[in-house]
Amino acid sequence: MLSLQVIRENRQEVIDRLKIKQVDATEFVDRIIRLDDIRRESQQEMDALNAQSNALAKEIGILFQSGKGDEAKGLKEQTVELKSRSKEAEASMEKAVKEMEEVMVLLPNLPHPSVPPGTSADDNEIVFEEGIIPELHGEAVPHWDLVQQYRIIDFALGNKITGAGFPVYQGKGARLQRALINFFLDQALEDGYAEIQPPYMINAASGFGTGQLPDKDGQMYYVPEDDLYLIPTAEVPVTNLYRDVILKPSDLPVRHVAYSACFRREAGSYGKDVRGLNRLHQFDKVEIVQITSPENSYPTLEEMRKYVTGLLRKLGLPFRIVKLCGGDISFTSAMTYDFEVFSAAQKRWLEVSSVSNFEAFQANRMKLRIKDESGKMIPAHTLNGSALALPRILAAILENYQTPGGIRIPDVLIPYTGFDLIS
Repeated sequence: MLSLQVIRENRQEVIDRLKIKQVDATEFVDRIIRLDDIRRESQQEMDALNAQSNALAKEIGILFQSGKGDEAKGLKEQTVELKSRSKEAEASMEKAVKEMEEVMVLLPNLPHPSVPPGTSADDNEIVFEEGIIPELHGEAVPHWDLVQQYRIIDFALGNKITGAGFPVYQGKGARLQRALINFFLDQALEDGYAEIQPPYMINAASGFGTGQLPDKDGQMYYVPEDDLYLIPTAEVPVTNLYRDVILKPSDLPVRHVAYSACFRREAGSYGKDVRGLNRLHQFDKVEIVQITSPENSYPTLEEMRKYVTGLLRKLGLPFRIVKLCGGDISFTSAMTYDFEVFSAAQKRWLEVSSVSNFEAFQANRMKLRIKDESGKMIPAHTLNGSALALPRILAAILENYQTPGGIRIPDVLIPYTGFDLIS
């Protein structure tokens, strides 16, 4: 959530920067400022009325002590009126605050000044590309055919048990999936991340804290009987560990890694681009989360970008990094890098990771603060990244490593799988 101070002191800048996200915030911003004016005026009126009431109370006490009861009773009638007016001012103030907060949560985060303009993924900026796109043999096929040929993932069985988008991994497919999870976790631990095993369900306060609610309400699976949501990513429970927490500078940076299953309704996703593992309702992901001071958050974003780059190099996959444009960046993010691997059989780039800096946006919603050496409270900055999301990584490995004799396993995964070929 944007702070009220930022909105009031930088009205036109807020409006101009949100236009980069294809959002016309003029009406919202002006309404917030008007409501804050009402809040301030009501607060001032209430304070003045309370001061008058307190002064009269002292005067009444003196009159009673002096035996002037009749005069004191006359003044008491004035205090009743002052208290009534004070309550009206307080109600006006609380109403303005409530309405103001309801509008503020609808405003997206401000994009960083370096975020390129644009309306869709076509306008994203390619900032890095590495790797050689493999030349596949003449009989090469996409992963949805490979998994049937080698009986390692069963989409039909998952559809029978649950529905479309819930595949069943089996045999060497299940072992390769587990190998990827353990490899990603071990790499993060070697890099100094502390592992968390979070719950797979969250309450509404947690969804609000990281910005999924109310923005992505319809995209999450909801259990009404318990008023709980299935997590869309481990970012949500891990970051919310620090909701309503005050950190010291010595606590920073906070660095966590977590594996979880992820659940997304993906309503409205249809067509050839969502076939097979390309888009699922349940998938596995290893997530990294960092909490830093404001001055360190962008160096940290670059550090996380470098870290994910290292994972893709070790897997031997051709990849590129794109900086998301304003029209493609998320509601909560100030800057996002997407990592895409090339799927040789599909002949297209597949997104496998997003690394984002949310600046103070999530921290403001969660009331996550840093108490600096002078005792001043400042909002923390939060960041997260997929390191990595498995379905499309697995799809790219299956397709890019296929040979006439079977699917080779990347060297770094062989110690985890116990085999070097799916045949």
